[in-house]
Amino acid sequence: MKLSLLLLLWLAAVSPFAHAADWLNWRKVGDATLTWGPFTVYTSQLLTPNGLYDGPKQNQALIITYQRNISRDELVEATRDQWQAQGIFEREPQSNGWIRTLQSLWPNVSAGTQLAFVLNDKQGQFWYRASAPQKTFTPLGPRQSEAFSVRFLGIWLDPRTQYPALRQQLIGGGE
Repeated sequence: MKLSLLLLLWLAAVSPFAHAADWLNWRKVGDATLTWGPFTVYTSQLLTPNGLYDGPKQNQALIITYQRNISRDELVEATRDQWQAQGIFEREPQSNGWIRTLQSLWPNVSAGTQLAFVLNDKQGQFWYRASAPQKTFTPLGPRQSEAFSVRFLGIWLDPRTQYPALRQQLIGGGE
């Protein structure tokens, strides 16, 4: 009985990290760099199990590596701006709650920090790694709903994105 309980506790503790290992082995679809004038803000890459982008509801991971310091408030405000531009606030009554969730989950980031969002089995999960050389990602908060996940990834992947060239690069279409 004690051995079973210990095994169950161990599995519960390593389960989030095992899931991280799964998506880290997915294949790269594409990558893109966001610049602001002469400054690089971040680099990003999209991964899927087969290396192809088949639409917003497939399993996928977007990994962003920041190249400068950005506060949590700036990250949340940038998300709000993108959702506003895509009309998410008008179409999704729960979107203001999503913004509050992001405010509670996200850390400040600095050069080298990685944030990932992984959509797996129709639910999304944020992951954090302080720097690329660090071996493991740490989950941030609970898994998110399919509606949130599709809207969040849509900032980069929806045809209505404010960054169509980045979208094309991420989904494997070049520029």
